Parts: sequence; structure tokens; C-alpha cells
Amino acid sequence: MNLFDIMGPIMVGPSSSHTAGAVRIGLVTRKLLGEPVAEAEMLLHGSFAATGEGHGTDRALVAGLLGMKPDDERIPSSFAIAEEEGMKFHSGTVTLRNVHPNTAMLRVKGKSGKDLEVVASSLGGGRIRICRIDGIETNFSGDCPTLVVHNLDRPGHVAQVTTLLYQYSVNIAAMQLYRNVRGGYAVMVLECDQPIPAEPLASLEKEDGIIKVTYLNLDE
Repeated sequence: MNLFDIMGPIMVGPSSSHTAGAVRIGLVTRKLLGEPVAEAEMLLHGSFAATGEGHGTDRALVAGLLGMKPDDERIPSSFAIAEEEGMKFHSGTVTLRNVHPNTAMLRVKGKSGKDLEVVASSLGGGRIRICRIDGIETNFSGDCPTLVVHNLDRPGHVAQVTTLLYQYSVNIAAMQLYRNVRGGYAVMVLECDQPIPAEPLASLEKEDGIIKVTYLNLDE
């Protein structure tokens, strides 16, 4: 636990979990999409659904989807800003199983037509956990540069990705592997100590068997 875990984040309130955490969930979703959001469906679960309107959770999610951070003073005006930028959105509720009470499911579409579904939880103090991407279970925070590779579940892809990162002197801090069925759709999540340059990301996207590459760095 660090100092920010005790004191809470620098943010526009009222709540570190229902507001600051929600902004981060929206921001991480936009980063994972890799382009401006054109359309968004925001489904709130549990405590988010019960008290989110009073805490401005929907406004916070929209703010994050617009690229704002938790300390951005424009968060209360996010609906109007979204309208100005042509971002369509609507919110509702959903019941999810085996997730934290403060959880949201976001279905977004980018301006190029690229789409993404993210399920994420706000854990308190502005901390979040990405629980699911496009239906595949995950478990990461987005606190460090994170590479998410969607690929066919067959031999060689893990070595391909890790070797490429080694060649660019990127150290892997943690790595998780997920798949829906044996030989089916797989996702690898690599949390790294250094930012990943654009060249290896572009190279990976062209490899046979790699379906989609998304990269998250909240410091950029």
C-alpha cells in the first residue's frame, strides 16, 4: 500500500470509487480502443447501478471515454462536451456474476468502426481492475504500460511477443494468459516496466494468427 492508497487520488469528486474510479474505467476503455469513441453503451452493476446517478458515475464514465483524467475540472460538464464532440452514449443497468459491486460494462465503437467490450470494477481510492475484454476474463489494473494481444490459441505466439519485447529492451513485470477453449480464441496480457514503442506494436498487428493488439499507457 502506498501513500495514495491511504490519502486517495487527486480528483474531482464526490467519490473516489463512484467518480474517480469510474473516470479511470472510461479512460482505460478509450485507451484500449485506441481511438476516439463515437458511440458508447454504459451498463452499471450493483452499487454503481443503485447509487451511481447521485455520485455522477455516468458523467464520470463519459468523461473518461472523452480522454479526461480523474482531476479534470470538466468532468461535471462531460455530457455537454460529448454532445459537442459528436459522441453518442446511453446508460442502463446490468446484473453481472462474480464481480465487485462497483462494476460497469462498457460497449464502445470508435470512429473507424472498431468496437470493444470492457468489464471493469472500481475498487476504492481510484483503483480499478479490468475484469473482462471482449468476453475473455482478465485481471489487471492499467497502472503500468500494458500490452493486450488477442490471438489464435496455437504454439508460438507467446514466444513471438516476448522475444519482440526483449529486442526493444522492454521488461515484462507480469504476464497472464487466457483462452475461451483449447485451440480457440486467446488473450495475453503483459504488464511492462517501460513504455512499448510503436514499431513492435505495428509489427505484431501484421503477424499471422494475431487478431488484435491493444496497448494501454495512461501516462501518454
